[in-house]
Amino acid sequence: MDTPEQLLEKIQALIQRNPKYKFEAYSFILAALHYTMMGIKPPRHISGREFCEGIRRYAVDQFGPMARTVLEYWGIRETLDFGHIVFALVEIGLMRKTEEDSLDDFKDSYPFNTAFDTRTIFD
Repeated sequence: MDTPEQLLEKIQALIQRNPKYKFEAYSFILAALHYTMMGIKPPRHISGREFCEGIRRYAVDQFGPMARTVLEYWGIRETLDFGHIVFALVEIGLMRKTEEDSLDDFKDSYPFNTAFDTRTIFD
């Protein structure tokens, strides 16, 4: 198991290779996975679309009406960006995927311009 310092180094190496996303984007996705999995009973693998919904709920829970603004500041502008981050984290061993998982699972899960409207997300 990696030490916190080793995890930090791995994520920093990702950022050096692809500076599109800020460090916070990677740590947010890891926290969003934990948040999402807490609501899955019994625990099981989740699809990219399911994870996108969990990310959306976590973002609104954490940042309220500023969720979209915060994500965009970190370089996340569409749900496909979630997939790019997830697959980068898989590449360095911080997340796992199955043979069926695909980057396309994250494509167009919801429109970013309306997805974080706090008036409708928890209805």
